[in-house]
Amino acid sequence: MTELIFGASKVWWYVSRSTGIVAWGLLALAVLWGLALSTRALGRRTPAPWLLDVHRFLGGLAVIFTIVHFVTLSFDPWMKSEYGYKLTQAFIPFASTWKPGPMAWGIVAFYLLLAVEFTSLIKNRLPQKFWRGVHLASYPLYAMATIHLLTAGSDNQNPLLRWSVLATVGAVVFFTVYRIVGPGRAESVKQSALKKRTDAD
Repeated sequence: MTELIFGASKVWWYVSRSTGIVAWGLLALAVLWGLALSTRALGRRTPAPWLLDVHRFLGGLAVIFTIVHFVTLSFDPWMKSEYGYKLTQAFIPFASTWKPGPMAWGIVAFYLLLAVEFTSLIKNRLPQKFWRGVHLASYPLYAMATIHLLTAGSDNQNPLLRWSVLATVGAVVFFTVYRIVGPGRAESVKQSALKKRTDAD
């Protein structure tokens, strides 16, 4: 019975697919939450600590689900028998025997996710410019993860998934443009100039 459930069936394939989609969804939420905070869409005041905690929590969950996604894929009998897929291939770009290009997008995105999450955990110990520079990797990270989802995933023809991707990509683009040209940008530039002037005095 155990072999039927965990060996001969497609349970590992289903778990890997579902955790991959959930990981992407959590990443999308984390990016959107961060943009909402940075653009003050949730209010003009400085974000409350718990709002920042939610942002970090979403990113941390994305890491966990991504790892489960990688590991369970290596347990899938079909992937092992047809492609000789091994867990080590999930960590080396273009090493995968199954869709090496699309898989590479996901692998690089995972490393960027780790970098963003790790530097966020030790933010207070890092120079602000360095942390901000690493955090900007969230943009290519989200783009790569989305490309991986649409090219490597077997659910990419699902209408619900496609509309979800379209909606989240549109929201990310909107908030990014708003962050660049919105009133919060002008206020940030003004405060930066004032700080430099104060430091000079």
